[in-house]
Amino acid sequence: MALAGVFKSLGATNINSNYSISSTLTTTAGPWKIYPAKKKSTGKEYSVFVFDRKILDAHSKDLSRSSAAGFKKVVEEVVERLKKEASSLARLRHPAILELVEPVEETRGGGLQFVTEPVTTSLAAVLQEKDDQERNHGVGGRSSRYVREEPDGTRRRREVEIDELEYQKGLLQVSKALEFLHENAGLVHGNLTPDAILINAKSDWKVSGLAFCSPQQDSNKPTSIQPISLSEVLHYEPRLPRTVQMNLDYTSPDFVLDNNLTSSADMFSLGLLCISLYNSPHRSPFECNSSLSSYKRHFQSSQGVPSSTNNYLCSRELPKELANHVLPRLITRRPATRMTAKEFQQSEYFNNIMVKTLRFLDTFPAKTPNEKQAFLRGLIKVLPDFPNSVMEKKILPGLLEEMKDKELISLILHNIFKIVELLPSTAGKRAFGDRVRPVIKEIFVTNAKQAQERDPARDAGLMIIIEQLHVIVGACPGKEFKDDILPIIFAALESPTPVLVGAALQSLPSVLPVLDFSTIKNELFPVVAMIFSKTNSLAIKVRGLQAFVVLCGGSTDPLANNDGLDGLGPSERKPSSSSSALDKFTMQEKIVPLIKAIKTKEPAVMIAALNVLRIVGKVADADFVAMEILPILWAMSLTPLLDLRQFQSFMDLIKSLSKRVEDEQTKKLQELNGGNTSGPAEDFMSLGGLSGSSALDTNGTSANDFAALVGGGGNTNNNTSPLDSGGWDNALTSGSKPPVTSPGVRSGTGTGRSTPAATFSWSSTPPATTTAPSTTLKPQTTGSNFRTVTPDLNSFQALTPQSTQFSQPLQPTPSTITSPTGIGINWGAATQAQANPWSSTPASTVTSPSIAPPTNAFGNMNLGQLSSNSRTSSSFSLQPPPSASAVSTPGFGSGTGGFSLAPPPKAPAQSGAPTTTTTTWGSGSGSFGNLSLGSINNGANSMGNMMAAKSNTGGMMGSGFGGMGGMGGTSMGMMQPLQPQSSGWGTPLQPQQARAQQQHQQQQNKSGLDKYESLL
Repeated sequence: MALAGVFKSLGATNINSNYSISSTLTTTAGPWKIYPAKKKSTGKEYSVFVFDRKILDAHSKDLSRSSAAGFKKVVEEVVERLKKEASSLARLRHPAILELVEPVEETRGGGLQFVTEPVTTSLAAVLQEKDDQERNHGVGGRSSRYVREEPDGTRRRREVEIDELEYQKGLLQVSKALEFLHENAGLVHGNLTPDAILINAKSDWKVSGLAFCSPQQDSNKPTSIQPISLSEVLHYEPRLPRTVQMNLDYTSPDFVLDNNLTSSADMFSLGLLCISLYNSPHRSPFECNSSLSSYKRHFQSSQGVPSSTNNYLCSRELPKELANHVLPRLITRRPATRMTAKEFQQSEYFNNIMVKTLRFLDTFPAKTPNEKQAFLRGLIKVLPDFPNSVMEKKILPGLLEEMKDKELISLILHNIFKIVELLPSTAGKRAFGDRVRPVIKEIFVTNAKQAQERDPARDAGLMIIIEQLHVIVGACPGKEFKDDILPIIFAALESPTPVLVGAALQSLPSVLPVLDFSTIKNELFPVVAMIFSKTNSLAIKVRGLQAFVVLCGGSTDPLANNDGLDGLGPSERKPSSSSSALDKFTMQEKIVPLIKAIKTKEPAVMIAALNVLRIVGKVADADFVAMEILPILWAMSLTPLLDLRQFQSFMDLIKSLSKRVEDEQTKKLQELNGGNTSGPAEDFMSLGGLSGSSALDTNGTSANDFAALVGGGGNTNNNTSPLDSGGWDNALTSGSKPPVTSPGVRSGTGTGRSTPAATFSWSSTPPATTTAPSTTLKPQTTGSNFRTVTPDLNSFQALTPQSTQFSQPLQPTPSTITSPTGIGINWGAATQAQANPWSSTPASTVTSPSIAPPTNAFGNMNLGQLSSNSRTSSSFSLQPPPSASAVSTPGFGSGTGGFSLAPPPKAPAQSGAPTTTTTTWGSGSGSFGNLSLGSINNGANSMGNMMAAKSNTGGMMGSGFGGMGGMGGTSMGMMQPLQPQSSGWGTPLQPQQARAQQQHQQQQNKSGLDKYESLL
């Protein structure tokens, strides 16, 4: 019949309303079909027994009217007998008797159903499956025909695993149920068969099938159960299924032959049940096929009765204790010689350590605390001897039930994890996930106290869990581990017990492989970092640093960081890193600052920190290693508490990291310089064209020149200045035009490069030409007839101007300049001349030199800082004017190439009118900015040599030197005449400010000729 039809026939009952009944058949027990169910209000699992009356009515269609009436009466008796079975379960309460939850109900189709505690199978079904496996050559030959539903909803075949210990444990439980029926209830079971024994999830055997139970003969104990008629129940009705009739194969001769209802009849049936467990196939030695005559024939000869002489009609060898001590007192014709149920429990068959252990576990709640602790300490030693099914289904559930006693938590957990470790992989994972994990989560997470107070019993349990994390990791998937186990680890880390915290930190190598990177970084690492930073215990400090090593991907194993001389191959060593190591940012920004904040100098802490920095140094950036890690290592290495070996460990790491920084920086510089290892020369040491006394000694005038100068004679020097002997006109008519160059600075690296022409204040600034700076400044020999006196500042093009300093145009200011010794002139405060520097001015107009701001990067330098030993010389290169008749003071143009002067335009001379010309500093990129001319130490350039020219230069020289006197910031009359150390630029200013101002006013009122005369 289809299952849908079965449940449809049940109709609307109280059981169907309150329970969700699965359509998956669990097992069968006699006429009952058993289905798993869950109570809708609680979700707790139960079993529903269902009897379909249609199996009884199947044969009534072929009967006559009279026969049908008699059969209907028989069917009604069967139904009443089945109701009696359910009602008997309600009256009998014992651990070894099936517990009734919901009483029997009639369904719409006339069937019956009731609810009991959850069961997984019946003994008859187990024995049948074992027979099927044996016929198909061992376990796995045929899959179980029964399917059980997992808690997660999946369905799988039920595993059949039963051995001698299971038999012993089950028979012991059955004997306890019989003892209760005989001694307490005064009842006889009457039909003790494998179908009457059900097995629950804990592998406990439960007695059921009380349809034929009856009070004992001559019993005075009150009972509400109606007695049975042996003549009626022994009569076989072929129109009924055998499952609703008494099974003669397990019936005592007391019923059949003596017609007596005594408790010893159940003991005879128990003996037949024991033989069937070891027989092959698993059947009773009596096979009567429900025939009374066949049953009686077994007792007509000694060979038909099971005895020790015929091995109790068992095809296999029976256990010696069972065959020698138990069966002779059970399989006997005389009821008085049979042992009672209590004597059966005390027989030699149960006299072994494993059975005694199970018996003690059954009575565990009644034991004293000392007995419980002694039992749990010894249990772990005998667990390896137990079958896997017994450990998983019997011992493990029994231990979990006692977890409510917090004083025993640590001892119970110790045994529980031992069982999980001993079970096969699949069974271990199933046992831990279904049974253990929910219990420990409830104890240590859900019901944990919020107050941070020490609880020794709870801490002891946490310690066991931390120690067994390697077992948990193998039995718990990643998601369940994160949700249920990781909070327990956090509880251990946050415990006030240091030993527990240290153990939790040491367990990280087992934990990390199960967790993902995000969980490690965002959940686990902050807890470890907080513990490390707040603890005052040196042991916790060391454990925290070891945890950092593991979190960074290292290993706390001393062999993990060896030099390869241990003789172990790579495959023999433990893995030294975790696949879920922290990222580089967390190492650099979180871990290193924690190590840097360590205040203690204890060597153990220092060495632990060294191991962390060794791991971080492998992945950190080179600049971070140089600026953060190496200083920490040096500071720790100098701790006076370190011994020589520990100090050497620090030095080895420092050298290793320093070598890494050196290699990476060298590689980086090589890539930036294109492989050129020759670095640039120190060009910043070449500070310009000013030279010291050595340049004046080598580039000055000879004695004959000086004599000719003071005596008014001709110039004997071949190096004739264009200002001598006729000025610019003679220079232009000499037949060859010398090149205009800068003697001190080369303008470029190539040959034949011409110096750009000088520009003036009225000309536009040409684009700057970028030139490579020269590494050295050497004097350059110019062409014939004149010396170059203008410095070529093209060599300073690499220096960038400071555009913000001179962003505003400068205005003319009074010419009074007070410059005491050691104080430079602020060129930035100077103003740009508004008048034409080459034009003549009225006699009454005296203008001071207008100084424009330089744009070169040397604008803010103080020339007083220049060394007097500089041998380089930078001079002004003067180009000849187009006419010799024009006498004017050269101005400094704004060109980009030095201070070379182009010839001014001709202007008609005003005879007799004294003129004062204005010397203008151009704003070219080669100009000097805020130079302090008073601080130059004995500097002399080619401008100083201009003062050594002949006196016949006339007004041009006077005018020119008058302008230069203004530029120098001091009177030309104050210069020492014709000293090598003195020039318009090299005379030091007097410290007396008042005297300098008075002399400057006098200088302004003099003409150029007067100044020159005063010089001579």
